[in-house]
Amino acid sequence: MKQTAWRYGLYAAIVLTGLMSLSLFLSPRLGLNYDDREVVGYLSIFLSMIFIFLGIRYYRNQNNGYLSFGQGLKLGVLMALLPAVLFGLFNMIYGLVNPHFFQDYANYYIEDMRRTMPAKEFEVEKAAFLKKMDFLRPPLMQFLVMAITVFVIGFIVAIISSLALQRKPQVNVVV
Repeated sequence: MKQTAWRYGLYAAIVLTGLMSLSLFLSPRLGLNYDDREVVGYLSIFLSMIFIFLGIRYYRNQNNGYLSFGQGLKLGVLMALLPAVLFGLFNMIYGLVNPHFFQDYANYYIEDMRRTMPAKEFEVEKAAFLKKMDFLRPPLMQFLVMAITVFVIGFIVAIISSLALQRKPQVNVVV
């Protein structure tokens, strides 16, 4: 089980960090704004989580076609941990490599709020947004938020995959 968890968890981590690296590289060239990049980020997470389903299915095939819900969930959780931790580290490193990211991100959303909200509402929302940005600015918080996000999505995929792939041994009754 551990070998399957490591292998498929690593596949998921490679796909996730690879897609995000590609997205970060191509975003300026394609003119993607922060809203578009957020969509690409979540799509990358969901695409990488396909490996949880594939890993659970692989394990079931190696286990003579049998898989309990508990086995599948345990394996899925183990597989979700690796991409969660590596993606958290990826985001921390990106924040260090691109120290202007948070300011650029904040400027984009503040300007968007200014265009779309009445003045009174804008001031309230701006203050709340800046408070949230201050909370997320430390590298440890970036790591935790992104790792938890990926892990929660992976956990949900593990539950669904375990339910879909569970197979109980057939009991032959002799009459």
